[in-house]
Amino acid sequence: MRIGIYARVSTKKQDEMNQLDQLRQFIAAQDGWTLEIEFIDKVSGSGKKERKQFDAMMLAASQKKFDLLLFWSLDRLSREGIVKTIGYLETLKGWNVGYRSYSQPFLDSGNAMVNGIVLSVLAAVAQQERITISERTLAGLQRARKEGRILGRRPVIVDVARARQMQKQGLGLRPIAAKLGCSVNTLRAAL
Repeated sequence: MRIGIYARVSTKKQDEMNQLDQLRQFIAAQDGWTLEIEFIDKVSGSGKKERKQFDAMMLAASQKKFDLLLFWSLDRLSREGIVKTIGYLETLKGWNVGYRSYSQPFLDSGNAMVNGIVLSVLAAVAQQERITISERTLAGLQRARKEGRILGRRPVIVDVARARQMQKQGLGLRPIAAKLGCSVNTLRAAL
């Protein structure tokens, strides 16, 4: 059986090798399984950002380039919520491509116990984890503001008097902004 691997980490600072090593070893231990192709994304699985390797994996599945998709866990495949996640798995099954989760062995297209309820619960948990991460980030930002930290980029100070003087000399906003070392939008806001 030809196997495709999909691995995903959320940020470029994370290392996908933990997933890949285990998935490759698992494939090597199975009779008749051969690793055909790997797809690796370094991006959030929330669906808010483009996942080029995920899209390539779905295309390869539609073209029957592998028989079974192996992923480390459902949340590594998708955190887009119940409907989309189940949709991806159903699409794979529609193309006669099986799927299997390494860390959740019951999540296997060949397992009759896997049905809409189990998948719904797992997809909801993955989506909730994404929401929890977002809430933690917002709480950290609120705490930083309360502590008086200035968030975002440093403020740009514009010499308004000098800018108006240059305007009187006939200069446009773009050359004035260049001379003052700020953007045209920042200059407009200051004026």
